[in-house]
Amino acid sequence: MKVKATFLSREKTMRLLNAVVPEAEKELAKAQLESAQTLAGKIKPRAPGPRTGKYQASIQADRLENRPKERSIGGGGLKNQTKDPNATGVFADFIWRFLEFGTVKMAKRPHIFPTYRQERPKIKRKMAAAVRKAVKKAKG
Repeated sequence: MKVKATFLSREKTMRLLNAVVPEAEKELAKAQLESAQTLAGKIKPRAPGPRTGKYQASIQADRLENRPKERSIGGGGLKNQTKDPNATGVFADFIWRFLEFGTVKMAKRPHIFPTYRQERPKIKRKMAAAVRKAVKKAKG
């Protein structure tokens, strides 16, 4: 027997989840921000830079809606366009690209994406735990 897999959009998934567990989106939003802050905190000490620490201090996590004119790290060509109203990101001075990927005259010094890849499983677990927590609250 063949089974056809269907994929739900993020909006439809959240709509269905909120119908069953109203607190799910709040818990998920809290987990997203905490995860982004943890990630930013782990990137800072790995960041290369001059002794002033100005670049390291610029690495911060925040909700995308709070920084509409800034582009988050890894935001690609899109300027923080997402359908997630609670989307978070890590922000830093524009030189992060040059440090991470290097230039013709400077060797690359990756510090952001290796840290993210290392933390990604923990972030996913934290998101799943937030949904589980909301479900347990809803059950009573």
